Amino acid sequence: MKQIPILPLKLTALAPLLLVFLFLSGAPEASSQGPVPGSWRFGGGLGLSFGRDAFQIGISPSALYQANEYLGIGGGLNYTYAKFNDYKLNAWGGSLIGLATPAPFLQLSAEFEELHVNRTFSYPNTFLEESYWVPALYLGAGYVNGPVTVGVRFDALYNSSRSLYANAWSPFIRVYF
Repeated sequence: MKQIPILPLKLTALAPLLLVFLFLSGAPEASSQGPVPGSWRFGGGLGLSFGRDAFQIGISPSALYQANEYLGIGGGLNYTYAKFNDYKLNAWGGSLIGLATPAPFLQLSAEFEELHVNRTFSYPNTFLEESYWVPALYLGAGYVNGPVTVGVRFDALYNSSRSLYANAWSPFIRVYF
């Protein structure tokens, strides 16, 4: 079967620019003190990309328990819908995440994600449909500014024929309040 890249880089390149602008504009003064140990923080991500004959939206709310000033653990839910020409994808699942902040400006992360993927593709006179589970183990590092972290992560379980992404490396913007 022909391998189909799910989220092409050129479609998703502009979406993070808005969030980077918000990140560079600075965080509210109250959040500069850092997370409060023993508290719950909520956040997640929202992704949107579109182009000629292409559309993708993803939502991933999450909750994080701040165990102390250096360590947070939590989980989240994920949903992605994509349509590129005659190709459609629905993916949903959950994740467990651990965040370590060894310095006020640095965040290290480990996240295990499991997604159920349904995808269909129409070739001329042919219709293909797949349904499967795909795991991911993201190891990442990012720069922290208030509630926002911008960084890069690597999927240690990356499978080019099953993953939602074109390669194992991906940028991220994470927000927790």
